[in-house]
Amino acid sequence: MYKLTDAQEEILESLWIEIEENKNKPDTKILKDDPAFLELIDERLIDISRPHLFTEEGFKEAEKCVRRHRLAERLLADILDVKDPLMHEAGCKFEHGLHQGLEDNVCTLLGHPKTCPHGKPIPQGDCCRGFEKVPKKFILALKDLAPGEQGKISYINTKDKDILKKLISMGLLPGNKIKLLHRFPSFVFEMENSSFAIDKDLAEHIHVLLLDKDKAIKRGRQ
Repeated sequence: MYKLTDAQEEILESLWIEIEENKNKPDTKILKDDPAFLELIDERLIDISRPHLFTEEGFKEAEKCVRRHRLAERLLADILDVKDPLMHEAGCKFEHGLHQGLEDNVCTLLGHPKTCPHGKPIPQGDCCRGFEKVPKKFILALKDLAPGEQGKISYINTKDKDILKKLISMGLLPGNKIKLLHRFPSFVFEMENSSFAIDKDLAEHIHVLLLDKDKAIKRGRQ
C-alpha cells in the first residue's frame, strides 16, 4: 500500500468529515493545484468524477485518518488532560504517529470508545469488531473473578482520568496476564511475577478475558 504523507492524510480527513457533516460532494476548487491532492488522484484514492470523490480504497484510508485523529483526541483528553483549543492542533500532530497496530492498542486501552471528546463518532477498527465477537460471558470485571481465576486484561472501563492514570501506572494494560489471588480484605492479584492490592472500586474498572473458557461457559449457565 502506498504510504501517505501527512499532507495527504489531512486532505483525506477533511474531505471525509465534510461529507460526514454535509452529505454533499465536497468543493475541491481550492485543492485543484495542490500537489498532495493531485497525488491522491494519481494513486486512485480520489476520483473527482464520483459523487463523493473517494474510490473504495480512498474511503477506507480517509476513514482510518479520521479514526486516528479522534482516537488521538480521546487519548489527549483522557490521559493527558489536554483541553480545547489545544486539543485539535495536538490531535492533528499526534494522529500521524498512530498507525495500524498502535492505533488499535490505544483504542483497546481506552475501552473502544464510541466518540471523540467533541461527541463525534469514532469509526470502528479491527480491534473493535474483534472485541464485539467475543462472547460477553468470557469477559468479567476483576471484582467478579474467583480466587485462582486468571485471564488477560481486555480493557479499562472508566471515564475518571485519575483512576485511569493510576491503573496505567500500575502496569494494568490490555493484553497483560493477570491472576486473582484473594478477594478479602482487598483484591490481591498477580501480574508479571509481582503482587498488587486494590480496593473493589478500582477492581470494577478492570475487565479481564478469562483464559479458562470452560469455567466461563459454566458461569454463563448459572
